[in-house]
Amino acid sequence: MKQPAVLVVEDEPAIAELIAVNLRHNGFQPTVAPDGQVAQREIDAVLPDLVLLDWMLPGESGLTLARRWRNDPRTKAVPIIMLTARGDEADRVAGLDAGADDYMAKPFSTKEMLARIRAVLRRRAPEQGAVTLEIGRLKLDTATHRVSYAEQALKLGPTEFKLLQYLMSHAERVHSRGQLLDKVWGDHVFIEERTVDVHIKRLREALGEAAAMVETVRGAGYRLSAQPAPATVALRG
Repeated sequence: MKQPAVLVVEDEPAIAELIAVNLRHNGFQPTVAPDGQVAQREIDAVLPDLVLLDWMLPGESGLTLARRWRNDPRTKAVPIIMLTARGDEADRVAGLDAGADDYMAKPFSTKEMLARIRAVLRRRAPEQGAVTLEIGRLKLDTATHRVSYAEQALKLGPTEFKLLQYLMSHAERVHSRGQLLDKVWGDHVFIEERTVDVHIKRLREALGEAAAMVETVRGAGYRLSAQPAPATVALRG
């Protein structure tokens, strides 16, 4: 079985080596890049299965790199976990908004790092079987990873796609943040419920005219509805 390739973008040699050693001992194939230029060369040569990306780097920051890779069709789907000493909520949200799939504040344990990596890789694994879902004028195709509304193509990030796929598969049902974490992000306990709100916001932005279909049910969670509530009702949670 192929060992998952992990690109470790970290400018502190001791931390980079510690991460790489632990990855090797746990069935991963790490490559270390000390800055954005080297990281870009590595990605240009071979796409990794996942990137561990430090926020603070010499030259281009991790946020800049994450945004660039998310906007490049070739690297758009590569999972990114942001590593940083910055731990407050605003920084976590900034990292997620830049395209990171998850966020780890230093210092972190080896067990936490491995659990997060495995969870991100699990939820990025291809779904078994092709399915086309249609709710009203909203259409999602799991085989081609395409989403459209009223025949107009929409651009969704990988996590937003999986979130929409789950909501469309269980339309009209209310899902708590905890349920969405379990079903969309997997069974690891490190992601906070705030993460769901961030991705719901990004999903709505990507859906454009169809944004109102993703409803906030106050005190309960979210649901996708073919007949959303009237515009006079506050929808954003």
